[in-house]
Amino acid sequence: MPDLVWSRDGGDWPNRDASLFVEAAGFRWHVQKMGQGPQLLLLHGTGAATHSWRGLAPILAQHFAVIAPDLPGHAFTQSPSAHRLSLPGMASDVSQLLRVLDAKPAIVVGHSAGAAILARMCLDGKIAPCLLVSLNGAFMPFGGIANHLFSPLAKLLIMNPLVPRMFASQASTAGAVERLLQNTGSAIDAQGIALYRKLVRSPRHVAAALRMMANWRLEPLLHDLPRLAPALLLVAASNDRSISPEVARKVREIVSQAVIERVPGLGHLAHEEQPKLIADLVARYAARTRGAD
Repeated sequence: MPDLVWSRDGGDWPNRDASLFVEAAGFRWHVQKMGQGPQLLLLHGTGAATHSWRGLAPILAQHFAVIAPDLPGHAFTQSPSAHRLSLPGMASDVSQLLRVLDAKPAIVVGHSAGAAILARMCLDGKIAPCLLVSLNGAFMPFGGIANHLFSPLAKLLIMNPLVPRMFASQASTAGAVERLLQNTGSAIDAQGIALYRKLVRSPRHVAAALRMMANWRLEPLLHDLPRLAPALLLVAASNDRSISPEVARKVREIVSQAVIERVPGLGHLAHEEQPKLIADLVARYAARTRGAD
């Protein structure tokens, strides 16, 4: 399967009128910008892309200047060196992108691994928002034996250059993407399914996701998390099969000022299932936090 090319594959990309391409950190990024007001940064999770904000970003753009990049190696953003696809590496590279864009977001919203990247950026002094919103944030390592096997397995897989192509080929089979999405606990629309199918057919996109998993280390982040400066909103979906809602409770034990908003009936992709609900939560807490400044 071929890798994604904007001129060929970007024709049906959601909110494509907001898309631009930017050189930063030594490679080219696909970024979407829309709206006016306080700057708000959206970071998607592993294996996703800006398409996942297709419903949420335009709603937020009614009140904010929204910035949403494809993470390194994902969708239409080029891949950096493999070692850069780590938590500190991606935090640094996103920070360099923000400098090129002359962006200083007041509110940052991250889904899954995107929330961890934003927290790392805050802790490293790369950004200084007043509010960090975590949507089913991936803050905790896998427990038990999975913690010892997952990263070595991902490294073993990514050492074989055929693995991403094999995965992309398998994603072409009937029902493969639907089964992957079902495992998130979310039910998304046909457009979303088609876009995820497009993504997982790209070997470069798959390789970036695998490299992120192979390089991911959350222990240093957890060690530093008590000194997180911005207000922290933890949105936890009750049907999330990818990241247990209990993760939010454990994070609040570390960051005592964090607030948990439990979202019943939704899964890991809650922001794609009910973008208006999530937008309302972000706007409400942004107004509350900025009002307290």
